[in-house]
Amino acid sequence: MNGRDRVLTALQHREADRVPFDFGGTLVTGIHQIAYARLRDYLGLPRHPITLFDQVQGLALIEEDVLARLRVDTRGVLTGSSSGWVMSIEHGDGYEQYKDVWGITWRKPLPHGLYYDIVGNPLKGMSLEDARSYRWPEAQDLNRLRGIKERAQQLAQTQALVMLGCTGMTAGLFQQLQWLLGYEYCFEAMASDPPLIEYLIGRLAELDMRFWDWAIPFLGDDIAIVMYSDDFGVQTGPVISKSMFNRYFKPWYSRIFDTIKRRAPQVQIFFHTCGSSRFVLPDLIEAGINILNPVQTSAQGMDPAGLKQDFGKEVTFWGGGINTQKTLPQGSRQDIRDEVRRTIDILAPGGGFVFATIHNIQADVSPENFMAMWEALMEFGCC
Repeated sequence: MNGRDRVLTALQHREADRVPFDFGGTLVTGIHQIAYARLRDYLGLPRHPITLFDQVQGLALIEEDVLARLRVDTRGVLTGSSSGWVMSIEHGDGYEQYKDVWGITWRKPLPHGLYYDIVGNPLKGMSLEDARSYRWPEAQDLNRLRGIKERAQQLAQTQALVMLGCTGMTAGLFQQLQWLLGYEYCFEAMASDPPLIEYLIGRLAELDMRFWDWAIPFLGDDIAIVMYSDDFGVQTGPVISKSMFNRYFKPWYSRIFDTIKRRAPQVQIFFHTCGSSRFVLPDLIEAGINILNPVQTSAQGMDPAGLKQDFGKEVTFWGGGINTQKTLPQGSRQDIRDEVRRTIDILAPGGGFVFATIHNIQADVSPENFMAMWEALMEFGCC
């Protein structure tokens, strides 16, 4: 059974010859460039400059020699930059920064910063009247999809499952809203200025629908999964109330996912939502998602056994393989083996599970701990 068949079997809620493994197929299942360089050294692979898969998070583009050695079942393809936008990094006293196509300013401290954080929000403090004059990025920009079909065809030759490893037009309705307004002002406006929020979410959703309606034909038949993302939970509970989710987001999700499914009924929708997100899962399933990521089992209400029992027939769980906050960076070899085995025992029976870490592997994870995780997956993940 090859990687594509293995993942598709899991998505059909059947057990394959072993639990499928995703490593680096998306912007939320990857590895920081520092940890990746150490892993390559550990595996005895040649040293060379590392290409980034994602600038903000410092994620490495995992090369085929590593993917093949580790029997990874997925390959990720990314959209390109918008026309007319070129990353221009400015340097200041102890930092570097740039503005993205939305006008959001990202900054990384120097010399030892690991990733970029947002320090400038283009719509912070603006009224509805001000927001109406904001210049939105172009949704149907051919430069973003240039060569994507050819790249997908190339990756498909590895016999792995190819997926769009990044989101479409926005970073997610809620997330993009927060980035544009700033977190504090966003939450204040959600309670005090519903017309502003409804206008902005509507514009963002329209961009997403325009993008997917136009982009799906460009992706090609080799891409089996598209990714969407929004974080509705934190470690200890939901970020917003269920009523706010239903008011602002649920109707638009249904329309966005319907746009994707109408264009490509066979495509599976991978939805990333961190933290304690169980409260929105029934609504996301109703809206049309097929895959839940990351299954943050360390967050409140995200007990994997309960999720499997309640939702295991409706969605595939993609991730949750091991805790990337504690066990993977700090645990012993036995701790890692025990957690991997426990996760597989709960989520793998009957299919509907793709192994990945809970989130991206950070710079403090040693190659020894990574390989302890991988060896446990190969040992306990086989049927």
